[in-house]
Amino acid sequence: MPFWKRPDATLRRWFALILLPLLLGAAGAASAQGHGIDVRRAAVSIADDHYVLEADFDIALSAPLEEALNKGIPLYFVLEFEMVRPRWYWFNDRAVSTQQTYRLSYSALTRQYRIGFGAFYQNYPSLGEALQVMSRLRRRYDLDPGALSRGTAYIAALRLRLDISQLPRPFNLNALGSREWSLGSDWHRWTVMP
Repeated sequence: MPFWKRPDATLRRWFALILLPLLLGAAGAASAQGHGIDVRRAAVSIADDHYVLEADFDIALSAPLEEALNKGIPLYFVLEFEMVRPRWYWFNDRAVSTQQTYRLSYSALTRQYRIGFGAFYQNYPSLGEALQVMSRLRRRYDLDPGALSRGTAYIAALRLRLDISQLPRPFNLNALGSREWSLGSDWHRWTVMP
């Protein structure tokens, strides 16, 4: 007799055998995670020709990420920021969209951690100090003329994530299915009125 035509007790046993381990495994992974990126605070101040983005993050690396970093594998973090003007009659108008990549690395020779973005680098004696500096963002961006309209409400969105595509190939393959290697915040959204 097929399992879908069996009495209710047999069906319950089948579901308990299949679903219960999946649910327990997901709950255990969520409670033991202990790593991630959370947005604590984000704000935008707008002047005539520029805006200043300020954000504070909580960044906690997982044990495999910290071990890879200490063995010389650089970690690339991508900060994504956008401001859109919602429109009821058409698609939202994206007024500002920017990405910034940060490179976090460790040098065994100097025993220092290094944060780099663009052509700028800064060394730190400990991982805690490097993560503390990375978790406080204060950036000025120039605006295109007419990019923002005065008196119009915009929705700002911000997130910070680990870019696993820039990891070396063996680590990249391990990172695809692992929660310990996928590190990133959810989109944090708020309203901005220039």
